[in-house]
Amino acid sequence: MNKPIMNKPMAFIDLARQRSYLGDSVDRAIQRVLAHGNYIMGPEVRELEDALSTFCGAKYALTCSNGTDALGLILMAFGVGANDAVFCPSFTFAATAEAIAWFGATPVFVDVDENSFNMDAASLDAGIKTAKAKGLKAVGVISVDLFGQPADYDAIEAICKTHRLWLLSDAAQSFGASYKGRKVGTIGAATATSFFPAKPLGCYGDGGAVFTDDDDLVAVLKSLRVHGQGHDKYDNLRIGLNGRLDTLQAAILLEKLRIFSEEIERRERVAVRYNENLAGIAHVPKVMKDATSVWAQYTIRVPADRRDGLAAGLKARGIPTAIYYPKPLHRQTAYRAYPVAGNGLPVSDRIADEVISLPMHPYLEEGEQDFIIAALKAELC
Repeated sequence: MNKPIMNKPMAFIDLARQRSYLGDSVDRAIQRVLAHGNYIMGPEVRELEDALSTFCGAKYALTCSNGTDALGLILMAFGVGANDAVFCPSFTFAATAEAIAWFGATPVFVDVDENSFNMDAASLDAGIKTAKAKGLKAVGVISVDLFGQPADYDAIEAICKTHRLWLLSDAAQSFGASYKGRKVGTIGAATATSFFPAKPLGCYGDGGAVFTDDDDLVAVLKSLRVHGQGHDKYDNLRIGLNGRLDTLQAAILLEKLRIFSEEIERRERVAVRYNENLAGIAHVPKVMKDATSVWAQYTIRVPADRRDGLAAGLKARGIPTAIYYPKPLHRQTAYRAYPVAGNGLPVSDRIADEVISLPMHPYLEEGEQDFIIAALKAELC
């Protein structure tokens, strides 16, 4: 029996359709920057920071070079170093743990909830016990809002309060989402996000931002972002880095931010249709009550022995898929020597073999969604 295939290639994340929808507004924004020539820290950078702050409700938004540097800037400002333990999930991208290790601190890997893919509070509690047993000083938590949904912050914040830990929210995939009336960017001591092109709000290169309500913290972050400078660039108060967002990327992000709320609504409609049609054949993602997701990825779980065949079958039909993430951090060469919470991370180990992500973007047409849904049913049923 012949399998129906797409008559044109399908994009996993279709930035070309977004570019078309934006029309020539991005071109005009770029031309304005070329006209004034302030390519570094030009006026669009401050305009974007104000717009981002207004959008999410944080007192301050500080743009920077990328999402990893956003994490690093915050950790530098917090003064993490040797013998400090910082807790983060293992089921995430390497940048979260990488930033901890930059400063000689120890990432302690924590398990995740199998429904939300986010940090499990019970495992965090176990991880704190593990760190103390190893003689490490527990100082902070980096939660990760994986695939677009905020973590369970009520539970995580309670643990942080009990153990006097700071909380940094890694919102590289969740900017635009909310948790029980609190918008991402306003949770924890600080929030880091990424504007990598494939993110829900992405630029045309690398970019990131830090959000905080802390006056003292933002003053330090502004200094660290530009080599640790004081009142001028030849008076350095601290060791910093070159972490600025360039003006062209800020101009592009301003145009994308204007349609961002609309795009979030479109993503939600795609996710709802997926969930309604796939719930009976795969383990579909669940959003917590009183939370929203921006659906950076739409990730289902299937039996481990079916996943490779499913991916191959969908590829043959012209449907791209991706695996986020095939190997948890605690099993990767660079990180396997670091501690894990309790007696291991069984959920992270298991779901890494089960997850598969489907095409997800605001411009995915209903006909394409129906084709994907039908293909999944044909492959799995």
